[in-house]
Amino acid sequence: MGFFQKLKNSLTKTRETISEQVNNVFKVFVKVDEEFFEELEDALILSDMGVETTEYIIEELRDRTKSKRLTDGNDVKDELKSIIGEILTEQDSQMHLESTPSIILVIGVNGVGKTTSIGKLASFYKSQGKKVLLAAADTFRAAAIDQLDIWAKRCECDIIKQAEGSDPAAVVFDACNAAKARGAEILICDTAGRLHNKKNLMAELNKISRVIEREIPNASKEILLVLDASTGQNALSQAKLFSEAAEITGIILTKLDGTAKGGVVVPISREQHLSVKFVGVGEKIEDLQEFNPYDFAKALFDDGDEEEEVND
Repeated sequence: MGFFQKLKNSLTKTRETISEQVNNVFKVFVKVDEEFFEELEDALILSDMGVETTEYIIEELRDRTKSKRLTDGNDVKDELKSIIGEILTEQDSQMHLESTPSIILVIGVNGVGKTTSIGKLASFYKSQGKKVLLAAADTFRAAAIDQLDIWAKRCECDIIKQAEGSDPAAVVFDACNAAKARGAEILICDTAGRLHNKKNLMAELNKISRVIEREIPNASKEILLVLDASTGQNALSQAKLFSEAAEITGIILTKLDGTAKGGVVVPISREQHLSVKFVGVGEKIEDLQEFNPYDFAKALFDDGDEEEEVND
């Protein structure tokens, strides 16, 4: 099964929700008028696009419909897909890992699938022939170190760890030196799993960043926030809070296959200026995939059975 079909399958619940809300508007209204746009606006809000992003989409769609003199519902829907695709491509969805080693810091609250995502991320890069090292720097959550150790064994990756409650920056220090000594190409660090105090989180991540800069000067660094798609607008709130505390470079969106709230990707990109870098499209280790914004926009609305790749 190709990635587009897997993505499309994972978006079944989200697409059904959007189909119920959005597609019904296109079916009911034979005329593209102001009442049509008002109904479509309500439908998008109910599809977890959020009020602010929905207002932008509707105004943009209204302008394009007028300037292009669109009257056919299918043409308007194609324009809607284009607008959503453009929102998602405004941010850079590519990972930038040019140095050896490159560093990926992963943060996120408990329960979003952070440790699982790290394991799948390690497997993803291992499948590309990269040598990956893991660092268990989320030292304050019970069992976090043990869970990451299990994933390290499953992925056949080395892991650097200390006792529970250790200084996270000390773990990262050891990991940086181990990465250099062992020739690791990618170092993935499991970091803060809490957001009780933004000031403390910022201080912790700044300390880790200083260690990385000292030990591996000019290293390529990505800071990825793991969000649970099934939490909908709460995921958007988490993105906002974490962005205020850390220089997030991208999002890993988990549990996309089990939720009807995948539309939240759009306001995360539009309102928080954050790109989705990876999406979880299933429970298997290979089901963490690089994000393609055009494929996502197409899969949100595509009711057909054809499997195709968009904008490869």
